[in-house]
Amino acid sequence: MKWKIESQRKQYGRALVELGKERGDIVVLDADLSTSTRTADFAAAFPERFFNVGIAEQNMMDTAAGLAASGKTVFASTFAVFGTGRCYDQIRQSIAYPKLNIKIVATHAGITVGGDGASHQIIEDIALMRVLPNMTVIVPVDAPETYRVVKAVSKMPGPVYVRVGRADVPTVTKETDQFELNNAQVMRDGNDVTLIGCGIMVSKCLEAAEELAKHGVDARVVNLHTIKPLDEKTLVKAARETGGVVTAEEHSVMMGMGSAVAMCLVENFHVPMKRVGIPDVFGESGCCDELMAKYGLTSDNIVEAAHDVLRRKK
Repeated sequence: MKWKIESQRKQYGRALVELGKERGDIVVLDADLSTSTRTADFAAAFPERFFNVGIAEQNMMDTAAGLAASGKTVFASTFAVFGTGRCYDQIRQSIAYPKLNIKIVATHAGITVGGDGASHQIIEDIALMRVLPNMTVIVPVDAPETYRVVKAVSKMPGPVYVRVGRADVPTVTKETDQFELNNAQVMRDGNDVTLIGCGIMVSKCLEAAEELAKHGVDARVVNLHTIKPLDEKTLVKAARETGGVVTAEEHSVMMGMGSAVAMCLVENFHVPMKRVGIPDVFGESGCCDELMAKYGLTSDNIVEAAHDVLRRKK
């Protein structure tokens, strides 16, 4: 399948600039990585509403809390490994607990950071953020959806975590698509098995569905962009109608999106299920495609998982 390849970060910067023109309450913070996160676009347009706190992510979160408490809508950005793990206590105590209006848009998530290696390849951030009370967790599938997500969360009260990658990703949604929180998008209908992906893995699910179709398997594909709150209605409906589920995520299989889906189905409608994701290991330095293959994040891995689920259905 051939898709246009685009940058999620570029669309994040574009959306911020548009929001800055529309609303005077929008302020943006970054931790000395604004060129990489693309908050530099907002800084160039609205320098009086942009704050570079330096390499001090914990301070950035507390500063964001102060600005939000004074009535601002705050976007705080850095690499995901720094924006979740390094300042977890500040997010918990100063942002999630008081339900402040702060949008943490973290870039360079997952192993597609590539050559930066395990120290920068955060593969546990979804787990960290989704366990926090009051925190919304969103993983946009592509560049256009990233733009829509940023626009949407600016209107939502309370804390939000948005996970964005470093690498350009396939564009699988349409410009006319709408983003609705807690409303998973069925990208392809099917009756034999459901493939549920988030982020870059949705495109892998669509590729897998094409391959499965060659073997007479009718696969449904769901873009589960909102990890929390979870669209249980769509998930349970898919499980009932197809009888089997495969999840795929560029994240550890430990307590990520797949775990959230499994918890939902165990309590509501139990079916054979397989999780595709990074095993319980750290990553390593390498090019994106090689790392995705090594850690089992390919369409072939999803096809194999689907066949396993189909065997167990019988």
